[in-house]
Amino acid sequence: MIRTEQDGDVTVVTLDRPERRNALTPEGLDRLEAAVSGVETPVCYLRGEGPAFAAGADFDTVQGLDAETAPEFSRKGQAVAEALETADSITVAGIDGHAHGGGLELALACDVRVATPRTTVAEPGVKLGLFGAWGGTARLPEVVGTADAMDLALSGRTIDAEEARRIGLVSRVVDDPRAVVDEIAAHPSDTLELVKERLRDDADRETQERREREAFATLIEHHGKTVRERFEESR
Repeated sequence: MIRTEQDGDVTVVTLDRPERRNALTPEGLDRLEAAVSGVETPVCYLRGEGPAFAAGADFDTVQGLDAETAPEFSRKGQAVAEALETADSITVAGIDGHAHGGGLELALACDVRVATPRTTVAEPGVKLGLFGAWGGTARLPEVVGTADAMDLALSGRTIDAEEARRIGLVSRVVDDPRAVVDEIAAHPSDTLELVKERLRDDADRETQERREREAFATLIEHHGKTVRERFEESR
């Protein structure tokens, strides 16, 4: 159900249940959280096997929930999303195919979301009288703004890759998301970690600016001697 492979500076975590569009059961969520939490490489690449990224929650599991068991299932999904968001690694969601419901929610927790021309995105829970409960109600408006989040969540409609890029849900539409992963992984790992830390910081502005100065000084100390060389190479 969850397959993990290390390839240089990248750990590839694959949702491997293509016959069910990579839908996740409670056991699958536990395995996915363990896989993400165990990543030690600078970059973690989350992808789906087959024609979908992830359909989200396994429908048979959802049908069996009641008022007593639903909170625990929601907590498991939230724990995976939290692991993706707070990982030291840069987490990249390669969305090739459907990212619906919980699949979209997991992608929202990643640092970078890259789509392909085959990608479709939806938050269809409202059609079942439900809503995304793996952190999606918090992250979706943070990523795309309240107006577009309301539109997606209240209509349950499906959008394509280009509309997802237009509203900021994904940053790029490419043929192969792995190319973006490798582009990121080519940079110094300590720089990647500090950039993520700075961009994820939700402290007050004064605290953020102080931490920014400290992080910048740390990188100057580590890389100052090679900055000019790298600058020349990038020109």
